[in-house]
Amino acid sequence: MSEFSLPDKQPALRIMTMPADLNPAGDIFGGWVMSQVDIAGSTAATKLARGRVATIAVNAFLFKQPISVGDLVSFYTEVVKVGRTSITVDVQVYAERHPADPIVVKVTEATLTYVALGKDGQKRAVS
Repeated sequence: MSEFSLPDKQPALRIMTMPADLNPAGDIFGGWVMSQVDIAGSTAATKLARGRVATIAVNAFLFKQPISVGDLVSFYTEVVKVGRTSITVDVQVYAERHPADPIVVKVTEATLTYVALGKDGQKRAVS
């Protein structure tokens, strides 16, 4: 298992995993991780767009290691591209494990693209 340290910035999202989030193999369900990544990424896109956004693409998604119950999972975002109506965000996910002998592991990385939406639900320019 590789050891990392958490990035030196505020996470977009931080959550402790719970037993209800498990898949049949006993790891945290990948769909749960994907939804949290989408929420974290959308926070950066919403702030930049100054309003509503919608996910239009999951450009890349890599599960590097399983996540376990009780891991404290942190989601870090970085806007990597801004188009006329779109915003692409990288999301890096780390798990803090074993409180008695703590380690940090990078568990997931993803890139998602969001589109800015107007009140009518149609694409609009990023403001």
